[in-house]
Amino acid sequence: MTRRVLVTDASRSAAIAIIRSLGLRGLHVTAADSEGRSPGFYSRYASARLRYPSPRTDPEGTLEALVRAAQRHRVELVVPVGDELAFLLSEERDRFDGVSALALPSRDAYAATRDKLATIELARALGVPVPRTEMVSTVEEGREAGASLGWPVVVKPRWSSTRVGRSVEHYEVSYAEDSAGLEAELGGLDGRVQVLLQEYCPGEGHGVELLLHCGRPLAAFQHRRLHEVPITGGASSFRESVPLHPTLYHYATRLLAALDWTGLAMVEFKLGEDGPRLMEINGRVWGSLALAIKSGIDFPGRMADLYLTGAPENGREPDTSYEVGVRSRNLDLEVLWIASTLRGREGRRLVAVPPRRHAVQAALRLAYPKDGFDVFARDDPRLSLAEIARIAAKLLRKAQS
Repeated sequence: MTRRVLVTDASRSAAIAIIRSLGLRGLHVTAADSEGRSPGFYSRYASARLRYPSPRTDPEGTLEALVRAAQRHRVELVVPVGDELAFLLSEERDRFDGVSALALPSRDAYAATRDKLATIELARALGVPVPRTEMVSTVEEGREAGASLGWPVVVKPRWSSTRVGRSVEHYEVSYAEDSAGLEAELGGLDGRVQVLLQEYCPGEGHGVELLLHCGRPLAAFQHRRLHEVPITGGASSFRESVPLHPTLYHYATRLLAALDWTGLAMVEFKLGEDGPRLMEINGRVWGSLALAIKSGIDFPGRMADLYLTGAPENGREPDTSYEVGVRSRNLDLEVLWIASTLRGREGRRLVAVPPRRHAVQAALRLAYPKDGFDVFARDDPRLSLAEIARIAAKLLRKAQS
């Protein structure tokens, strides 16, 4: 019998990578999203489509729609991709008992990574180096902590998503170059969420990506970030596969073993002159997933096998056989990187802004076929066209605002 999987947030590149991977394996994949024209709906590998309410404004409606769809389509595995859906389904997993498995770690393990303070405390206990960190609740506390840490500082909400009444609020990491900038950032968060202030750690961003069963790694991959949005540090728009760094791999597996982790995770580090520093544990599907698949590690397929058929026998070494030097870009974010580099203002004190010629080179490199894209594929033309239309509409809205 064909196995049935539902993948949320079908407009995201990571979700599209999962839909394609599982569809190629012959699974029946339901592409689900709150967007009416989600590119994932147009993939040739999506066997069914589901639109649910926005999880930010109607989390209860989202949950009800997903549970009903899982029952109606006899879905065996639900894969939450976006932060809001991973948070909601982890908190409300009991609703899916007897309906479907969730591609999530245990509630306690996921909560330990969602809580940035708990992550820092775990890392300290295990000897994993972290940035100097202070937790603050008010602007006055932030002003004192910022002066102690030294400028610039990273402003990191303790949780990326929280449920507030009948909605879900989402918070982003930001940066402050001085006391005035910090007060502005904290002013928007005051009374809404606790905040971690961290020293800014320069260096190259690396992600160690893993699939695990009860803390035992089954597959591992690593990439380095070539471009980030914003350029001060954020999501990667352009990245490259690199060999597993022994120290980073040791730290990553040690952290996830302590959490008895089952499922996918990415452990993010900054690698600078003073050595590595842990940035965070990403307990949900990460944005650059397509790069790992292109490099030879089919995380979605292995994940489906783990949840639908069970873990491989103990004693087997994790699969780390992937191609090094493979590159892939998220076109949506890469356009933003090019634009911000051309402006030449963003992050002028936090990081050295790349010369404008690098932006021109990046724009010309978009036509270089070897680099490739996260979403576009010759065998999935309708989805590729839908993604182009989505990006064009987004750029038009920005130009008009």
